[in-house]
Amino acid sequence: MTHQPDPAIDGAGFTTLSVASILAESAVRHAERIAFHFAGTTVSYRELWDQTRAYAGALRARGIGRGDRVAMLVPNVPDFARVYYAVLSLGAIAVPVHLLFKADEIAHVLRDSDADLLVVAAPLLAEAMPAAAAAGVPAVTVLLPADAGVDLPRLEIEAAAAQPIARHESVGPLDAATILYTSGTTGTPKGAVGSHLSIVEQVHTTLIDAFDLRADDVVFGGLPLFHTFGQTAVMNIALRVGASVVLLPRFDPDQALALMVELGATVFTAVPTMYVGMLEAARRSDARPPLRYAVSGGAALPVAVLESFRAAFGADVHEGYGLTETAPTVSSNPLHEPIRPGTVGRALWGVDVAIADPEAEDAVALQDEPGALGEIVVRGHNLFKGYLGRADASAAAVVDGWFRTGDLGTYVDGVLTIVDRKKDMIVRSGYNVYPTEVEAVLARHPGIAVAAVFGVADEVRGQEVHAAVVAHEGTTLDADEVIAFVRDRLAAYKYPRVVHILPELPLGSSGKVLKRDLVAQFTPVH
Repeated sequence: MTHQPDPAIDGAGFTTLSVASILAESAVRHAERIAFHFAGTTVSYRELWDQTRAYAGALRARGIGRGDRVAMLVPNVPDFARVYYAVLSLGAIAVPVHLLFKADEIAHVLRDSDADLLVVAAPLLAEAMPAAAAAGVPAVTVLLPADAGVDLPRLEIEAAAAQPIARHESVGPLDAATILYTSGTTGTPKGAVGSHLSIVEQVHTTLIDAFDLRADDVVFGGLPLFHTFGQTAVMNIALRVGASVVLLPRFDPDQALALMVELGATVFTAVPTMYVGMLEAARRSDARPPLRYAVSGGAALPVAVLESFRAAFGADVHEGYGLTETAPTVSSNPLHEPIRPGTVGRALWGVDVAIADPEAEDAVALQDEPGALGEIVVRGHNLFKGYLGRADASAAAVVDGWFRTGDLGTYVDGVLTIVDRKKDMIVRSGYNVYPTEVEAVLARHPGIAVAAVFGVADEVRGQEVHAAVVAHEGTTLDADEVIAFVRDRLAAYKYPRVVHILPELPLGSSGKVLKRDLVAQFTPVH
């Protein structure tokens, strides 16, 4: 049967949904409540939205509007929220940039996202301004002291002179809200485009089915807000219910513990290395915050750490799992059920999880037998719109309607367990490190003939980045010098802390480096 096209059936419709409404509506519902604690000061919801409307007015005066891309290099300070929600309130797209990126990496993001403007915090100007110049993108600063002696536009001054917006713009649920950069197997960062729907629905399903977050909660916000975990699982969720967020620009466990005690933190959301740090801080202080529960993600949390944290802080740790492409949460150990240590819990409402044959490249072959080990695939409201300008990468990632995570696991009785990584990605302190990107830098070293980068299990970092290198004939390499060479060219979390200088690398029959042999060779035996 054939039907005539009709916009009421086939069109986008008239539904609107904006991430900016999270702050706009809480500014009415929770006007006088504290949104942020930062550096001994507080910002109420009313103040935060008024400031955001002024920032939006300044951005609008610069010509920013629907569909424009605004890159952000802003740490965990209230200005992150002001810029983020200001951009979204104009119908523009927020492009948060990793704070540890070097100039070349920032320039790539600016070019690839086709950024119309860069908002950069003063402490990050040294790397950001050369990148903006190289990419030809205008920049405006925040947090720049008046007496800094730097002649750059200040967003705060422009906002004070601008006409604040009256309300946020209407956007469609599937309109782009964010572009978050994540590296692929090629090592080249790709922009994962997230919609307003995926972010807002992520917030609501998490609040309804996973975590009992309340307006009187105080949430520790040490996770970087440029990352999807901190952005949605801390900031957006907390502001949706009118809770307070404790902002800490750089995680320091002793400072974090002191702040959490002083401000009465009730929820701790962090990556595993932060849990390790908090346990160390707890050994140096008897003070404890009134935590109700804690949330972990970003990498596997050792069960021993979970148990030690519960013993030290009297709070269960609810571990979850997700990716940048899934907004971010796929599953979690919900608050209303006993935690299942070693698992990442149940899928969020409306998110389907299945196990597929990891060797089937062109189709998703689901494995429905109980306990089957395979690649974790996901579908649901949380999926991204695709990789910006990378239709081939999007098609490879989403097959038959399922997003291929690249992770191996089991899914038994509705509970998901992560077993291993399908590819060679390294997760160091919650950050993804892609060996090919590091290997590309090592290849530029004049003394290195060949290199392989791999991860070795580490009790503190989860994994540590190792490199095995072979010198050119007649050349002598120094491991510390090789480390310094890479450190100067990549973000701090990416460069190898350990370099092994070998006469040759182990190769398979096809000529590929056998990284599993390197991992086995250099993993300490306990």
